[in-house]
This record gives sequence, C-alpha cells and structure tokens, in this order.
Amino acid sequence: MARRRKGLDIDGWIVLDKPLGLSSATAANRVRGILEARKAGHGGTLDPLATGILPIALGEATKTVAWCQDGAKSYRFTIRWGENRDTDDAEGAVTASSPARPGADQIVAALKGFVGAIHQLPPRYSAVKVDGKRAYDLARAGKVPSLRPRRVVIERLELVDMPDPDHATFELDCGKGTYVRALARDLAAVLGTCGYVAALRRTRVGPFRLDQAISLETLADLRHSPALSGHLLPVEAALDDIPALPLTETAATRLTCGQAIQVPGQESGTVRATASGRLVAIAEVADGAVRPLRVFNLEKKRSHDVDHGRT
Repeated sequence: MARRRKGLDIDGWIVLDKPLGLSSATAANRVRGILEARKAGHGGTLDPLATGILPIALGEATKTVAWCQDGAKSYRFTIRWGENRDTDDAEGAVTASSPARPGADQIVAALKGFVGAIHQLPPRYSAVKVDGKRAYDLARAGKVPSLRPRRVVIERLELVDMPDPDHATFELDCGKGTYVRALARDLAAVLGTCGYVAALRRTRVGPFRLDQAISLETLADLRHSPALSGHLLPVEAALDDIPALPLTETAATRLTCGQAIQVPGQESGTVRATASGRLVAIAEVADGAVRPLRVFNLEKKRSHDVDHGRT
C-alpha cells in the first residue's frame, strides 16, 4: 500500500504571483512546503521566464485543476524585434536576424489578423506531446518535433507601448492552448521581421486575477498568521462559470457514492452540486439524470483552517 504523504489537510486555492526563473512545478512545491500542505498542484503551466498568476490547488482543489486550465487567460508581454530564437523567448539561441523594425501603424494593422479563431503552430520547445514524448524533450535532444497547427481563440490583442524601436508591449486575452511565444513569432513574420518574447506576465487565469495574487515571500511571512486565511480561496473558486445545483443531504450522499440521481427539469450540462452550502461534486446532467464526474470530501475538513496550531 502506498504511503500517505505527510502534511496538513488544506483545501482551496492560493493565487501565486510566480517569480521569474521558477518552473510551475517548483513553484507549486514551494507553496506546499511553506504551508506544510499534504497535496498541491497548479492550474496551468507558466514558463520559467514568465511571471504572474499561477493558481495553486491544495488538497481537494486539485480535483478542479482541469476546469481551471480550461479558463480564459490574460497576459502582458513584450516582443523584442530583430531576432528569432529557437525557444521563441529570451532563453534560446539566435536562429535568424533582421534589420527591419515595424512602426506602430504597421503593428496595429497586423494585429487584426490575429484576433478571433486562428491556427497556431506550437513552439518547438513546448509541452505538446509528439508520439508520446514532449516536444521540448525532442528539441533538447537535437530532434525537430513534428508539430501540427492548432486552433486557438484570441479575444483581444492590443499594442499598449513602444518604449523604443526594438521593443513593443502588448495585452492579450485568449483561450486555452494559446502560446504567446508562437504569437510573437508569427506576428513578427507577418511584419517582415524577426521577433521573440522578451518579457511575459500573466494577469488572469479564469476567475483568478492579479489583485488576488500573493508572492512566495509574503506567503512565507503569513504562514503562521490568521491573515493567511484571507488568501486561501475556496475549492469552488475555479468553478465560477459552472452553475450550482443545490441538493438535499440525502441526494448529495447518493451522488458522492457514485450513484446517479434524478432532477426532473434540470437543464443538461455540467453543474456544481452543493448541499448545505458546501461543494459535493462536479456532475453532468442529461435527460434529468445527474451523474458525478468528480466528488469532494469537504464536510469533515476545515478548508480555511491553516493555523498550524490546530489539527
């Protein structure tokens, strides 16, 4: 039998302001270590050279990570014109250069072609799987991964600053699967030059916003303080766009045991099943039958009690 990981049973979300240089997995482990939590994961990978929102799921919240990852995202990023790099960011080796520098009018005109549903070829150094292997592993081994364009949705893409001829800063609202590095690469190509992402900051992931974010340093300072509870968001925070379905305790018990229940007249789709105000399951409704997709064990746990003086 596998050993149960030691630590505190903490359930909820920490909206981390990830610092430069840390991988998402390392950042999640740092949060878990600071809080001495039993279990942690992250709700959407952020490159080591990027900063900003990295939602960290603790305990039962890890069951909602997939829904968090599906949420819309917002970024502020800077393109450095004149060079292509093999990673499409500042970390990579230069592969091409160009003396061309686009003007503001050219950039604004070109942006129109990148708004809406577009097809995007992921970067060679990405987590996309090719024949069961990550593209970045193949690229690091000197192989060229066979990647296919993917459909992504860009809701908004705006030029917000041009500090000098070599750099331009943008704001972006996009859907799942969008690579900002690929967007920078492709925009530069349309403008007749080269370009890569020189700086990237994520400002929103689904319902999580930058004004909710906390740094690792502040988290460590508050870990024994009651003030920390103000930064621990409930498990259902990642599910704001999913309608709630209130149930009786009897119906909730059946659902959490894996049984379908009947709710005549309930509209088909995914719901948050609740009982007595607590989340009991994410469920699918079809033809009046409610079937659990993920069930939660929150009734006997104090989700917001992260005072290490209590058990």
